[in-house]
Amino acid sequence: MKIAIVGTGAIGGWYAALLAEAGHEVHCLARSDFEVIRAHGLTIKNKGTERVVRIASATPDAGTIGPCDLVVVTIKSTSNRALPALVSPLLGPTTIVVTLQNGMGNVEALACLHTNERIVAGLCFVCINRIAPAVIDTTLAGYVRMAAASGSINAAVETCVATFIGAGVDCQAETSLESVLWKKLCWNIPFNGLSIAGGSITTDLILANPSLNDRAYLLMKEVQAAAIARSHGFDDSHIKRQFMVTVGMGPYRPSSLIDFIEGRDVEVEGIWGEPLRRGLAAGVKMPETEKLVAEIKSRIAARG
Repeated sequence: MKIAIVGTGAIGGWYAALLAEAGHEVHCLARSDFEVIRAHGLTIKNKGTERVVRIASATPDAGTIGPCDLVVVTIKSTSNRALPALVSPLLGPTTIVVTLQNGMGNVEALACLHTNERIVAGLCFVCINRIAPAVIDTTLAGYVRMAAASGSINAAVETCVATFIGAGVDCQAETSLESVLWKKLCWNIPFNGLSIAGGSITTDLILANPSLNDRAYLLMKEVQAAAIARSHGFDDSHIKRQFMVTVGMGPYRPSSLIDFIEGRDVEVEGIWGEPLRRGLAAGVKMPETEKLVAEIKSRIAARG
């Protein structure tokens, strides 16, 4: 397949390399790393191993890539306003677009550009960081779950899942996008949020602090309540699993913490704002989430 990766940061760089190794023609649409990728390829680190992967091209201009079979969107949701310029030149009548972005609202942003039946949402349950230009470090390859933008599993979802499985990714199709979104937010809302509100700390320090650990649990229960109210509930075993997985991450810096520390826009709306609105609209009280959003916004404002 001819594949374009829109945004070659941590997630984009990791999957660009895997898809290229699987034999696909991969083109990286990158804002800042394109010259390094052109010259040296992508360096992938994973639990003490390291390899360099060459890809077909790297460019800041989508127009030079042209229409693709598959477009993988991995830019931060805070940059969704740029999607028309970034994605439109990559689209043809049979193109499939998959978003691997955090939070809610990303499918809706893409629906303005492409046929709904050819839009897929993927949720990545992973620990991946970009540690230098075109250098990606993976401490937990994890898994990806994919669902149709609307409705149940369709041909576009099946194609995406098969493509990622062929690249060595633990990938499965899900029948409901919103269900998977809430499950991912069960981790993202507390740990991305408390890493900022707790004073720019890693996940191991959240777990080690009894007060923050308790807050993480209460936040997860609010996410669970919102999901249940919207008919996409999950049971307590999923909550327990989020804590167990986080223990294994060690001193992990969530993506929102990295954005906060480095002075970039934080995905407040996608990760906290939109889920909070959906929960409140369903009649669920979410005081811990409201408190966390206020703390995050206050920290961002104080950052200057």
